[in-house]
Order: sequence, then structure tokens, then C-alpha cells
Amino acid sequence: MGRVTTDATAKYLTRTAPPVRERLATATQLETFLAGAGALTLEQRMLLVDQALVLMEQNYVHLPLKIAMHAVNPVQRLRLIRRQLEQQTDDTMPPEWLFHSEMSKVFHSVRDLHTNYQLPAPFAKKIAFLPFRVEECTDGPKPRFLVTRITQGFSVPGFAPGVEITHWSGIPIEQAVELNAARFAGSNTAARRSRGIQSLTVRSLSAHLPPFEEWVTVSYTGTDGAAHELRENWQIVENLPPMTGPLGEAALLMGMDYEGDEISRANVMLFAPRVVAQQRAVEAGESLDSAAGEIVSMMPNVFTARTVQTPSGAFGHIRIHTFSVPDAGPFVEEFVRLIGLLPKNGLIVDVRDNGGGLVWASELTLQTLTPRRITPEPFQFINTPLNLRICHSSPRLRPWVKSMEQAIETGAAFSDGLPLTPEDSANAIGQQYFGPVVLITNARCYSATDMFAAGFQDHKIGTVLGTDDNTGAGGANVLAQGDIITFFPVTPSPYRPLPNGAGMRVAIRRSLRVGDRAGAPLEDLGVVPDERHRMTRRDLLEGNVDLMARAGELLKAQPVRELTITDATRADGSLRLKLKTANVDRVDVYLDQRPRTSVDIPDGQAEVVVPGATAAESVRVDGFAGGKLVAARSWRL
Repeated sequence: MGRVTTDATAKYLTRTAPPVRERLATATQLETFLAGAGALTLEQRMLLVDQALVLMEQNYVHLPLKIAMHAVNPVQRLRLIRRQLEQQTDDTMPPEWLFHSEMSKVFHSVRDLHTNYQLPAPFAKKIAFLPFRVEECTDGPKPRFLVTRITQGFSVPGFAPGVEITHWSGIPIEQAVELNAARFAGSNTAARRSRGIQSLTVRSLSAHLPPFEEWVTVSYTGTDGAAHELRENWQIVENLPPMTGPLGEAALLMGMDYEGDEISRANVMLFAPRVVAQQRAVEAGESLDSAAGEIVSMMPNVFTARTVQTPSGAFGHIRIHTFSVPDAGPFVEEFVRLIGLLPKNGLIVDVRDNGGGLVWASELTLQTLTPRRITPEPFQFINTPLNLRICHSSPRLRPWVKSMEQAIETGAAFSDGLPLTPEDSANAIGQQYFGPVVLITNARCYSATDMFAAGFQDHKIGTVLGTDDNTGAGGANVLAQGDIITFFPVTPSPYRPLPNGAGMRVAIRRSLRVGDRAGAPLEDLGVVPDERHRMTRRDLLEGNVDLMARAGELLKAQPVRELTITDATRADGSLRLKLKTANVDRVDVYLDQRPRTSVDIPDGQAEVVVPGATAAESVRVDGFAGGKLVAARSWRL
């Protein structure tokens, strides 16, 4: 067996995009990094435990669910840690990493990626990485684990995308994945396994302790077909900054997997520096380059749009990498612009690995893909005296106050469920794409992306095609402990500032599904796909060709609709509409949201006259096929 040892960092810096190269140039090895870690006093450790107790006991909306589903008791574990600290002194307390380990275990025990213990300096904002990526495929009776990406400039003979990993530091690779999965939070089996694979090569040090090992030994079958070993040191570097700045009260509209967002930015830095360069060009007002067949997006770190060729035909494919944007308006506008440039006969919306972000961005986008009215997901607080005081502190939260005060008499566990996204806004734009739509998900879809997938399925927009058995199952709005102190003050306050840049986040409102699954929590249960596709070797190495082919099959089986208002003219108090239609046999016409006429029409060109339109300001045309609403168009008069 051949063995290769490399020092990756120096080799790939010269070929990486300058913004990334400058950042990676500061990477250090794990041993050097840890030498300067650890500065918390005993009093500061006690403070961290006390604040965690406040969040878990009085704010955490999923506590009853997590105790039941995972047989855990995070509150009691925190009390035990507090008791142990009381028996220590500054001279006898154990190393700081052990304290962080215990705190992390408590938060990870609830398997909730919204509820985090964020390590203080020097761990905050850092990532640990190896210069390659490992992914799973199934091309036979058992899973296989392939190297799929290599950081630019990293070069080892025989080690390239497509080599198969057999052992990880001496452990058979599938067993190593399962052992890794047990250490990382995930609401369901699919999510845990996915995190176990991801964390083999990249980890957020804000969310997790650094790897215990300073290096890994990877056993693999090389491009020459022979067995080899590669020993590679873990490297530590500061991550790319978040896409959104300080949120303030806007945090009330966020649902995001903090760790997933950290990893997503790390993967861009390590494996897609072109995206960083494109974003810099957008900010500087410069022209953008595009890959073959790709439509240039003005939000390159958010969207990738292209036409894909499949055995079933050519279809549009739009990848939504994140919903973490500062404003939903530009997000939806760019989404509509891009899908308008893609083929009209079928659209693949791909949200794999999207850790969420702005709930408004996810829920406002749904209306563009369906003629049906969108019902946003309702959110609930767990009823506690402290949560009630927080709701009194903010006008945005006061709609929940009445039901929470009533709970004092009724004993209800949760508040009323009220939407974060205004229903009028969720339906203000209306349908923009009229072909069939397929949504692709995986187990790393989380939070606002879970809500997008749930809304897609609950409103019967199209088929959900999953590459895993479930989405990540994060159904909540999350608040950081520091944001509660700053923007939702209560007097007297149980909250205290955290030391050394430490942080904590808590799921404070849970979301519920609508439609046929109305009232079911999204947390832990997630979205089970309608159809399942196992990722293949060709998918991992050849641009998802088999996955796109399966999506194409699903799209080809569905009719392509068209409903276009080509002209709207008033004459003699009536409105004359010229329509272009396909696979629509009836239209209902509304003026200013009031029904006016219903007409059977043929495919092709049609003309409809609507009387009593003198003062009307808007018209909406609903198209039906076989009595089923299939398309809708709106027009300002």
C-alpha cells in the first residue's frame, strides 16, 4: 500500500481566487491553533451554564417534543454541570475544552440545529478543514464514499475526484460515518448521516470543538486501481463572513441552520472561489462571467440557473443555495427574472444543502409557482412567564400575547399559531411560471428551506424528489441570546452578556404545517419526499446527470400550461381580454378580486368580454382544466 504525506495549504494558495487566497494564507495547523485557546474563568463558566438554563427552561419551544422523541433531559444535565462547577476552584477546574465539550453535548442532545452553544474566542468564526470533499453514492448493494471536490492547487498523485475511500484513520469508512453522525446534531436518521459525512472534512469551530485528532489517514483506491494512504493535517482558518449583518428585530423573521450556513460558506471558500469573485464583481458594478449554459445571476452566491439537457428533453434548473438574504423583495424579483429566462416546459427547483434563512424569502417565493392561494405556516411560542414578557416587549410579538395570557387560565402548552409571513404578501405577486415543477431536496435542507419544501408539498405545487429519505426537519424561528438582551428587553432581566464572544441560540417559535397536514409540527418530522432518487457515481462526478434525468422524467409526465393576457382593452364599459392558453378549458375572471364571469375556452387564442369594468383597477384570470385550478394571471388596468 502506497502512503503519501502532504502539507496542503502552501500548494493551493497560488491558484485560488485572490479574496480566498488571502484568507487561506492565514490557515494554521490544529496543534498551533489550540496552543492559544482557553481563557474562561470559573465564574464565566458558571455564567454560561446559568444562561443556558434560562434558554432551555423558559424559552425553548421544542423542549417537550425533544424529551419525548429523544429521551433526553437537557435541563437536568445543565444543573449537574452547574453543581460540578460549584465544587471547583480556578486552580482545580479541568481544561476549558472539557467544559465546552460538556456544554456542546447538552445542546447537541436535543438534535436541534436551531439551538446552539457557540464557542467563544478563539474558536468563534473559525473552521477546521481538509482540502477535499467526500460524498456518498449508491451504485450497488452498499453505499460508496467518493472524493468529489479538491481544493485548487492541492495535488497528490492518484488522488483525484472519483477515488473511493475505504477507511478513515483505520476505521472502515461506513462505520466511521456512523460514529461521526452520532456526534453531530440531526433531527432524524437521514439528517444525522448526512452531517456525519459532511463533518469528515469540514467543521465549524463556532458550533463544535476542533477535531480530537491532529491529522487523518485516508485509505483509498487510487486512479491506478491500487490501494493507497494519504495523511493530511487539519487546518484552521477564519471563515467567510455571513451574507447578512446584524439582524436586530429582523431575527424574528429568520429560520436558519447556523452550522449549515457556516459550512456552506466554508465550501464556497474551499471549492468555489469563483462565486466569491462573482459576488465581489456584483458589489463593484463589474460585468460577470458565466459557465457554459448558465444564466448570469445578480445574486451569484444565492442562485445558479441553467438549462439542463435530459433524455426527456431540455428543462430549466435553478439552484437556491440559501435563503439567508437581508431583504425578501430583491430575492423574489431575481428568482422571477431567472425562471422567466428558462424553458417554459418544466422547471427543476433545487434546494439541496440550503440551510435556510429569511422565512419571508422562502414563503413569498411559493406563489410564483402555483395558481393556488398560499397559506403561510403558523408559529407558536411555548407558554412561559418569560416568553409572555418578551412578547409584551415588542410590537411585532404582541399578536401572540392574548392567547399566552389566556393560557394562564386554560393551561395550554402553546400559544395560538400565527404566521410570520403576511398572507396578503404571500399572494401579492401570483403565479409566474406555468410549466410543471419538481423540487429536489436532501437531508441538509433546514429551517426556512424545510418551510419552503413543506409549503411546496402542502399546496400541491409539484413533485418533491428527495435524494435522502427526509429533509433536515427544522421547524422554528430562532433567536440569539444577545438579540433577546438588545432588542426584547424585560425588567428585571434574567439574561446576562456572554463572555469572550460566546453565543447561544434557541428555537423560540415552532412552525406547523398547513393543508392536508395542518397542525403537524415540522420539527423532527420534516418533509418526506414524494419520490426518491439514490445518488449515483455519475451524479457526484458528472453534474448530477442521473438526478436531472429522473427529474426530467417526472416533468415530462406532466402537462405544460399556458395562460397569458396578451391585451386588455376597455370599451363601452366592458373589458375585452385577449388570452393565449394551453391545456386550459375554462377561465374565471375577477375584477378587483370580485368574480365577474366564467367562460369555456379552446386552446390557443381566446377573447373574453367582461361587462361592468369601468372603474376596475385590476383583473385576475383563473384557468381550469377538468374543473381543477391549474393557472392564474393578474393584470393591472
